[in-house]
Amino acid sequence: MQHDEIIGKVQALAQLPGRGPAERATEAVLATLAERLPSGLAGHMAAQLPPGLAVSVRQSTEPHAEQFGLTTLAGRIAARAGTDEDTALREATAVFEVLDAALAPELMDHVAGALPADIRALLPVGRADEGPR
Repeated sequence: MQHDEIIGKVQALAQLPGRGPAERATEAVLATLAERLPSGLAGHMAAQLPPGLAVSVRQSTEPHAEQFGLTTLAGRIAARAGTDEDTALREATAVFEVLDAALAPELMDHVAGALPADIRALLPVGRADEGPR
């Protein structure tokens, strides 16, 4: 999936007023998700994203995944995107849905398995049920 298509889908799903807010939301979610994932997994995700979005993942990659839940996720996304936590969660849900379509299914299985249940609940229904492996 190309950069513009991803941003357009996030904009539509999150009901954002323009491409700028959709871009900020997508980058904020990707950067925060990268902090939560093991670096190898985040690297695989970045490799499947368009270069302009992969940067958000690569800049936040740490050797070890940080252990945090939904509240911290929402706070970090909100701070990065310049919005409130409820909006951040709505935007995260939209980005996760688009990622589910944009990335290889096996990779999304691994992403889902690396997330705690409270964050996994933001994933599309089929993925949200997948627990850690």
